[in-house]
Parts: sequence; C-alpha cells; structure tokens
Amino acid sequence: MFPVRMIKRVFPILALSIFSSMLGAGIVIPLLPLYAESMGASGIWLGAIFAGFSISRTIVTPIFGRLSDRSGRKPFICIGLFFYALISLGFIWADSVSQLVLIRLVHGVAGGMILPIAQAYVGDISPEGEEGKWMGYSNAAFFSGFGFGPLMGGVLTEHLGMDVAFFTMGGLNLLAFFIAVFFLPEISRQKLSASPPLSFKEMSQSGTMVGLFSFRLTLTFGRASFFTFLPIFAATGLGLRPNLIGVLLAVYLLLSSLLGIPAGRIADRFSRRFLVVLGCLISFIYLALVPLAHDFWQLLALCVLGSLGGAIALPAASALTVEEGRKYGMGSAIAVFTVALSIGMAVGPILSGAIVDFTSINSAFYLGAVMALVGAGLFVWFTRSKIALC
Repeated sequence: MFPVRMIKRVFPILALSIFSSMLGAGIVIPLLPLYAESMGASGIWLGAIFAGFSISRTIVTPIFGRLSDRSGRKPFICIGLFFYALISLGFIWADSVSQLVLIRLVHGVAGGMILPIAQAYVGDISPEGEEGKWMGYSNAAFFSGFGFGPLMGGVLTEHLGMDVAFFTMGGLNLLAFFIAVFFLPEISRQKLSASPPLSFKEMSQSGTMVGLFSFRLTLTFGRASFFTFLPIFAATGLGLRPNLIGVLLAVYLLLSSLLGIPAGRIADRFSRRFLVVLGCLISFIYLALVPLAHDFWQLLALCVLGSLGGAIALPAASALTVEEGRKYGMGSAIAVFTVALSIGMAVGPILSGAIVDFTSINSAFYLGAVMALVGAGLFVWFTRSKIALC
C-alpha cells in the first residue's frame, strides 16, 4: 500500500506528461481523414490508416505491460514519448496512403508504451476504495489533452497549414518526454507485489476481466467509427469547416474529461457494474441519432450526449480493472483492457469503412450503436456474479 501523499505528489507529474502527449496526438484527429482523402484514400483505406495504430498497439501492449510489471514503468513511458515526437515528422514526409498506414503502424508501437503503462502506474499507487477517483483523474488528463488537440489542429490547419499542425504535435510530445525524464520517479519493484503476476491464461478465467474486455472492445468500436467518419460526415454532408469539426471533437473529449472526475468519485460510491451498463446505453442512443443530425448544433448536442455516456462508464470500468490488476499484475490487467481498446479501434474503422464503401456513411454510426448494445449485454452476462460493487 502506498501512502496517499505519494499519489498526490506523483500524479500531477504523470498527468502533465499524459496531457502534453495527448494534446499532440489529438491534433491529428480532425486532420488525418481529410489528409488521407486528399491523397485519394477510399473508405476502407481510411479505415486502415486509423486501424494501423491500433493493430500494432494490440500486438505490443501485452508484451510491454508484462515487462513493465517486472522492470518498471518509467523507461517505457519515456521511450514511447520520445518516439511519439519523432514519428510526428513522418506525417509531413508521407506522400501516399500506404506510407500513412506504415507511419500509423509505427505510431501504435510507441503508443503501447505510453497510456497503458501510465495507467498501470496510476493503478499501482491508487489507494484501495479510491480507484475510481484516481482513474477518473487519469482519464481526465487523457481526454483533456485529446480534446484540446482537435481544436488546436483545426485552427492551426486553417490558418497556418497542416505541416505546422504536425510540427506542433511533435513539439508537444517532446515536451512530455522531458517532463517524464526529469520529474517522474520510478516505483521500486519491491513495493508493488511480493508475488509474481499470474498468466494471461489465468486472467482469462476471470468473468470480470472477460466482461471488461468485451465492454471496452465493443464501445471503442463505435467510438472509433464515430471519430473516423464524423469529420467526413460533417464536412461533406453538412458543409462544416475544419475549425467547426475541431470544435465538435474538442467538446466531446473535453466534456469526457470534465465529467470523468465526478464520475470517478461516483464509481467509488455506487455500483460500478450498473454505471458501465448505463454508459453503454447512452452511447447507443447518441450513435443511432448521428445520421439524423442536420446542422452543427444538433451534432454538438450529440457530442455532449456521447461524452456523458463515456464519462459514466469508463472510470467505473477502469476501477474494476485496477481491482483485477492487484490479483494478476497491474501492467498485465491494464494491458488486456488496452488491447480491447486497440482491437475496437482497429476493427471499427476497417469494418465500418468497408460497409460505407458499399452503402452510405450513415451505416458506420448505426453499426457503432448496435455494438454499444452488444457490449452492454456481454458485460452483464460475464459479470453476472457481481451483485454490487463499491
């Protein structure tokens, strides 16, 4: 057990690193679909560009998670942030769709060293009974950086061009790297656990872990489809400019950040299982309504609703994952949770892109809505032995 003063001292440093990195990464959200489309990317190629990051992160995250349980968190976080900064330049040099896919694959390897390991670090030092609170703060740092990023990216692109936006992305990740190197302490491995982490096979026998994996995968599937095709839906269907598209994505992510803080505290007081299911149902509603939007303000209202659904579900699910991490190894449990995220981000854009190529862009949002319902059902089924969680 770590003293409360330790998390209060260390968390601001970790949160600042996460915020700076995600601010840089978030810059490309409104740019990448339009950048790829300008190179002639079809729907399925656009899906592959977004999915490339998640495919490679899916492969490396369990490896890095298990290694960080044994050798420490800080080296992985620092190396990942440094490569994030270098990879940012690749977007500027890319001149074909295939090169964009390759860059995103390498990007995903670096990504596997940052957020999942940083969340495992938070899980390590979170006091029992306050998992929701501190994971809520962690998610807030993530979403606030990711939220300001699209807004900044839209403004920079409109006034200074895409290259400046990509250079800014690299600079912010380099800043995060220096913050982590000089100010983030390493946790002594002896303080974490006296017993070695259990295997992934043993972890797969936990109904809670399987339920959390199912929830994270299906909900992320819908979110990934939303973020991939909303910029195109808004630009081509409603005629919105890049800065307004950036505002939509920024509102979604920033509200997810702000609402995640009180939602984390709520997850420490009420049934975490119920909160996960409620968040899934809200996500179903907003995704199903996106194709019916006819102007900026209607899309903005749906972004607010979507951020509410995610903010309710994610801190509760993250807190449950931390509880499981104390049994199986924090890095390993967070890695499994992140692998589900990565698979959803990989499969969602590709499958939605293929369907969009044969039908219409609306089908991407409808498919995401269905997956949110599926996720709620699977989570309820696999966690049915859990009656109430505090």
